[in-house]
Amino acid sequence: MYDRCPHCGLLFNREAGYFLGAMYISYGLALAVICGFGAILWAVTRWRVDKIGLWAVVLFLPLAPMLTFFSRVLWIYLDQTFDPERDG
Repeated sequence: MYDRCPHCGLLFNREAGYFLGAMYISYGLALAVICGFGAILWAVTRWRVDKIGLWAVVLFLPLAPMLTFFSRVLWIYLDQTFDPERDG
């Protein structure tokens, strides 16, 4: 990631551990996506729960990097809403 936004100049990394909250967002989104995959697999295949869980995780793995960056963006938006960066 860039240190600053090339468009607006927003500083992304305010301090060490800034994106810790993004990990919680990422965890919740990952659970939702895996459960969604599991529900679709169950509705289509009617496999056992352990097989559905394994395949849902396998299907989720290629999406993990994208979800990480998406959760960081959500965290920045949430942070800027409550504690906006001020110039000066």
